[in-house]
Amino acid sequence: MNKLDGKTGVVVGGGTGIGLGCARALAESGCQVAIAGRREHVLKQAVEQSGGTSPIRYHVVDTASRESVQTLFAWMRQELGQTDIMVNSAAINIVDRTMSRMKPEQWDQVLQINTTGVYNCMQAVLPEMRERQDGVMFNIGSIAGKRAGELGGVAYNASKFAVTALGITVGNEDGCHGIRVTTVQPGEVNTPILEQRPEPVSDERRAAMLQPEDVGQVVAMIASLPARAHIPEVIIKPLKQKFA
Repeated sequence: MNKLDGKTGVVVGGGTGIGLGCARALAESGCQVAIAGRREHVLKQAVEQSGGTSPIRYHVVDTASRESVQTLFAWMRQELGQTDIMVNSAAINIVDRTMSRMKPEQWDQVLQINTTGVYNCMQAVLPEMRERQDGVMFNIGSIAGKRAGELGGVAYNASKFAVTALGITVGNEDGCHGIRVTTVQPGEVNTPILEQRPEPVSDERRAAMLQPEDVGQVVAMIASLPARAHIPEVIIKPLKQKFA
């Protein structure tokens, strides 16, 4: 028997990268999983390429739209009955990352998806979790939400610091309702977001980074813990990346 047999989960931003790694890890642990994101063809391809005994479902969502998010969770209730586990993994970054080069509308875009999108999903699913007195949420943050380095850039760093604060605060507020919120803070991960780096990333450096499945294993492990155990925050990084 798998540790997450009988559980349901949705991974927002689950079509690629860390989100897809989390979806596959949860499914391999017995969870009934749905992935959600903006691009239907990417979601469909991810589902088609994901094997395993537990099929992954998908639904299109724009996390910046509260109406779209509400539609997603209404579909979850119809399709899977409820949402036991939610992973917020949708995020973007931009090439022009410095304050001098970034346009105000780029700031708005990054914060809208990386931070407000997370809030929208949490706000939508919390009522049903409170009613059941049970639920697990994961917000995929970043070491950039702990250390405001040059690599992430102004908007991305700010968005991930906000995600950290959001997760810790909601976890403190709703722990009394049986809800566990974990902020996962990865270091460098080999995902498509690397294509938005100002400088190309070499194959050698990609190989030394975390892979999406590494983060997925952490999420599946935490989700499998007993309800009495809460991990508010976890940092995972490549061995060769300094944490300073």
